[in-house]
Amino acid sequence: MRPPRALWVPFALGRPLGVAGDAEFQKGVLRASFAMLQNAVEPTIEDYPVEAPVESGSSEWSCPVSFPVADKKSISARLLAEINLMAPWSAETRAARGRTLFGVTGARPDQVEQVAVALGEIADKGNVTEVPQGDISWQFEMPLLIRHLVDDLRTFYHESMAAQPGDNVPNHDALNDWIFSGTALGDAIQAIAQHLTRAGDGASLMTRGFLVPEGHLAGGGSAFPTPAEMNKNPKI
Repeated sequence: MRPPRALWVPFALGRPLGVAGDAEFQKGVLRASFAMLQNAVEPTIEDYPVEAPVESGSSEWSCPVSFPVADKKSISARLLAEINLMAPWSAETRAARGRTLFGVTGARPDQVEQVAVALGEIADKGNVTEVPQGDISWQFEMPLLIRHLVDDLRTFYHESMAAQPGDNVPNHDALNDWIFSGTALGDAIQAIAQHLTRAGDGASLMTRGFLVPEGHLAGGGSAFPTPAEMNKNPKI
């Protein structure tokens, strides 16, 4: 995008100012950003040298449902089974809050199964170019729609977790560890990341980068395009 000034921060994706609720730390990030208005006289990218504080919340928590051990069923079937197990807990959170963040794809909360089927079929079949069939008016084209299918299902899972018994609230890292080590959703995301890599075009590779958090890509490395991939796809 070639912005005139950019501050590169070493924080988790979705945390551009660091840990939520830490106003003083966030002010420091903003001050460093605004300082570039005086210091940067040509297009510049600067590294922010300070790591974010450890995010509050528990790494020891319990899921309100127990998922069966992964079997040889399709990812679609396993994902749908997880959705059905978690649906009552998600509904409980929506009732308590009076709202939901689910629906960025254009789906209603009662269409979560269709979202799961759409994502599962992409994982199973590897089609990252054709919009999934169904009666949902999707708000994005492929492959960008994939990112938001994942966003909606992660929201569904997170809202289900919010209804867990007890006071232990999982932090960002604990949620990612759980999703990518013990759920069909994590398996679906990893499978789709591989399909996007094989597609190889710039839009697919950037979409892959938004799906998998740092440290969770199967085989290691970053999900965002590597320099080698960028050289093959100069339009990224």
